[in-house]
Amino acid sequence: MNQAQREDIAIQEAPASADDGHNDPHSHAGSLKLLMMGALGVVYGDIGTSPIYAFREALHASITDGNLLRGEILGVISLIVWSLALIVTVKYVLFVLRADNNGEGGILSLMALVRSSFASRPDIILGIGIIGASLFFGDAVITPAISVLSAVEGLEIVAPQMTHYVVPITITILLVLFFVQRHGTGRMASIFGPIMLLWFLALGLTGFIHIFDDPGILSGLNPYYAFAFLGGNPATSFATIGAIFLAVTGAEALYADLGHFGRKPIVRAWLWIVFPSLILNYFGQGAFILSHSAAGGEEVRNPFFQMMPQWALLPMVVLATAATVIASQAVLTGTYSLARQAVQLNILPRLEVLHTSETLHGQIYMPRINMLLGIAVVLLVVTFQKSSNLAAAYGIAVTGNMLVTTILLFFVMRRLWKWSLPVVLVPIVGFIIVDLMFFSANLVKVHQGGWASIVVAALVLLVMWTWVRGSRHLFQKSRKTEVPLDIIVSQMARKEPVIVAGTAVFLTGDPSSVPTALMHSLKHYKVLHENNVILTVVTAPRPWVAEDDRARVSQYSDRFMQVTLTFGYMQSPNIPRALGICRKLGWKYDIMTTSFFLSRRVLRISPRSPMPHWQAKLFITLARSASDATEYFQIPTGRVVEIGTQVNL
Repeated sequence: MNQAQREDIAIQEAPASADDGHNDPHSHAGSLKLLMMGALGVVYGDIGTSPIYAFREALHASITDGNLLRGEILGVISLIVWSLALIVTVKYVLFVLRADNNGEGGILSLMALVRSSFASRPDIILGIGIIGASLFFGDAVITPAISVLSAVEGLEIVAPQMTHYVVPITITILLVLFFVQRHGTGRMASIFGPIMLLWFLALGLTGFIHIFDDPGILSGLNPYYAFAFLGGNPATSFATIGAIFLAVTGAEALYADLGHFGRKPIVRAWLWIVFPSLILNYFGQGAFILSHSAAGGEEVRNPFFQMMPQWALLPMVVLATAATVIASQAVLTGTYSLARQAVQLNILPRLEVLHTSETLHGQIYMPRINMLLGIAVVLLVVTFQKSSNLAAAYGIAVTGNMLVTTILLFFVMRRLWKWSLPVVLVPIVGFIIVDLMFFSANLVKVHQGGWASIVVAALVLLVMWTWVRGSRHLFQKSRKTEVPLDIIVSQMARKEPVIVAGTAVFLTGDPSSVPTALMHSLKHYKVLHENNVILTVVTAPRPWVAEDDRARVSQYSDRFMQVTLTFGYMQSPNIPRALGICRKLGWKYDIMTTSFFLSRRVLRISPRSPMPHWQAKLFITLARSASDATEYFQIPTGRVVEIGTQVNL
């Protein structure tokens, strides 16, 4: 079945149930401690490595006359602490994590959940979800570059003569990271959690020790200093807000990875380990700055590494590099997962998905996504050279994604949770104010490098919009030329053509019309198989569909049968395995006597196409680059017959 055929049928209701143990990550119950450890290695890599550069960049942005005042340092610390508390603890932990779609999270899961609450499936919700997904891709390009680069820059403190090698070392690490993706990360993932636990313990311990350099830094817990800083110099504080947001980048991962670990392990890992460690480290950096400037010491360029004792400096650089690599790996894994969801929801063309583990269904690798991300990340490192330069590029995509999440959360509260409007507006208005404040503060940095994430997000948005628009146009155009299935069934009953043995399965996106492959088979071969199955594959607005709810079978006549297979958007459609379920429903399915007929369309641009010429050309390019339907649906190639047709867009 051509992917473009599936748009109008792809988003259909499916029973709310868990899948079999092969597909549902929650079916393998692990202990809470193990899940918390896993969450440390996957969920908190990004936000956990932000102390390397967030406080440093915020201080640089807050300097007006070349000097740092005590009130400014306390103001920056207070803003960081309360940003973490409000955005992560209140918004994500208390509200967003509750908006799960059958246990799954992420911007597209949230979009599908909201859209399923409307009978008309409004396009505006689809558009909001596409924007959020595009912004996620923009964030995914920046995170590996700034994380690894900031960690390797610690070498400048250890050995200043290594400064010129920071960029080459960073690029080498990133290239290795992208190269090993094809081999899977299952074995490495088992050590991600312990390494990140060691990282957070190191963050908390070093921060706690330096708090005693100037215990007055704890005054930053008082939000008064945050408001005083914001009101004291609005122009400077506005620029500082954009840098302070670096401390909360990665918060969206709590929701994106909800399906992998569940809400409880993610929340407890945050409250028990991550949040305390981050707060202690930021306070430690602040106290180090206060005591150092008061003592008239050397300039503090990189407080995270400069406050380390000399003996611990090199080990901390190594540990920081390992932590940033893990953070980058978590972003890559999340990007693969989001791309697969987009394909299943028909927002992107079919992309090759390789499973790198026989036991862990979530371990996937997407070669094309990996290659494009790798090229973009390396180009960013080469272009910006320093993490301080990349910091300006960071933030716009993340804040935009958070704003989209807030908008969709409003619909969840109103339509699914059935909260009254006044109750909904209290948190939503607060979230929107905070989101808009951070978004506008980052938006002014477009010329400083923010254009990078905007360009990436805009390109992804263009591709998604083109694919959705082209798919719908192609589907509508195809329906005009198709013949109702009932007519063919009745004609075949009155006057049968030559009957051949075996079963023919015709894939189609419109079960009410005659599949193109069947029409051409009757027209050119003048034969009909003994049994003919009209097969439709449906993607439900749910992540998982149980095996018991996978197939529906109905008999048209003695020769024709209708089969509908339903998969969740987190599942890989395996048609032969799914058809095996039909044996329980009365169809004696046998792969050795079954042939699958697929339509391969050759697209041409029509002079009267409703799409602009450039967009129609882009859609055709995307359609040609889509993975083969035989591989996508995991049909044995020896059982497939493809019939080509030409369609003018």
